[in-house]
Amino acid sequence: MTDRERTRRVALGSPDGLLAFGFGSGLSPFAPGTAGSLVAVPLALPLVWLPLPAALAVIAAAFLFGIWLCDRVGKRLEVHDHSGIVWDEFVGLWLVLVFVPQHWAWWLAAFLAFRLFDALKPWPIAWFDRRVHGGFGVMLDDLLAAGYALAVLWASGVFLR
Repeated sequence: MTDRERTRRVALGSPDGLLAFGFGSGLSPFAPGTAGSLVAVPLALPLVWLPLPAALAVIAAAFLFGIWLCDRVGKRLEVHDHSGIVWDEFVGLWLVLVFVPQHWAWWLAAFLAFRLFDALKPWPIAWFDRRVHGGFGVMLDDLLAAGYALAVLWASGVFLR
């Protein structure tokens, strides 16, 4: 069995694999993190309708669940931070989207800012990415990218909710 076949089997063959791979979006041969982030957008809608403290509680629970999920699926794949595991992108983007106005332009700006910082990994994101392993490490770099995205959006004049 090839690595691609094995990855596909893990991603689609179990509930935890399906979640970790963003319902299959992480199997995209081109920019799986972006594909996962695109799938995360409509899933954020119920979160933005919640009061902010409730939305943040759901996101915190998803982050904690993601530590376990990403670690478990990564171990099965024998890859620490497999590019197809996109649950971390889901949670990071959700964190940004619950703070910006519910308007397509702000959601597009939030998406682009998050993807930029997740891909470029400016300091200290790259530093943590290299040194913190396991599920927590997988989740942490996207949490930090969300923080950078929120800082840029706030500085650009977004009135955070």
